[in-house]
Amino acid sequence: MRIIQGILLALMLIFLNTSVLAGGNQTIDSFSEAKRQLKKVYADHRTTFYCQAPYKKDGSVEAPQGFESPKFAKRSKKIEWEHIVPAENFGRAFPEWREGHEACVDSKGKPFKGRKCAEKVNKEFQFMVSDMYNLVPAIGSVNAMRSNFNFTEMHPSVENTFGTCPVKIVNRTVEPGEYSKGSIARTYFYIESKYPTFKISDKMRKLLSVWNKRYPVDKWECERALRIEKIQKNRNDIVMDQCKIFGFVP
Repeated sequence: MRIIQGILLALMLIFLNTSVLAGGNQTIDSFSEAKRQLKKVYADHRTTFYCQAPYKKDGSVEAPQGFESPKFAKRSKKIEWEHIVPAENFGRAFPEWREGHEACVDSKGKPFKGRKCAEKVNKEFQFMVSDMYNLVPAIGSVNAMRSNFNFTEMHPSVENTFGTCPVKIVNRTVEPGEYSKGSIARTYFYIESKYPTFKISDKMRKLLSVWNKRYPVDKWECERALRIEKIQKNRNDIVMDQCKIFGFVP
């Protein structure tokens, strides 16, 4: 009897996980393909996420007046596609990231792990890391310095790290500009709702809940979600529910 119950429980868990995953990205399993498709999404809205700086079709950035790059200055000339929820934050849940895999061996026979390994052998991770709802254009140096740091709010007296770009990075934490906070919150909630391997901490959830309410969707966030949905074939209900409330979509 216990064996049968165990089998039924295992099958139920598989079904539940499959049901949850069915709501996430199951179309694009390559980060490079996601970036290629995002160029179409942003074709008429080439503006970076954190600094609202315009960029050209080739990815070169017109840094705003007064922008400063304390590190990675060479990367400030191009956009990079930034994971709002860092790949490492959800990648650590995968054994291939933590421990490696027998298939993860380089040309010299040396084993490797981390993102490169998870991206090579784990299909679920491939879909997660390529989910376009979690990717935004960012000035390369901002992307590099943000790293995998958590978001927070700082005292108003803390100076911007990038001059006129309103992003603050202190002690491995980041406060973005107000115009980014709502979208960041909804992206975290979307990833958690679609992928069971990712969980938001209680502390972070409180902050994100405030941001989600204080900074609701705008017309572009709704249009972006609609464009991604057409390509990626799954809906971002976290965003679209608000879009309906504010009348940006039928």
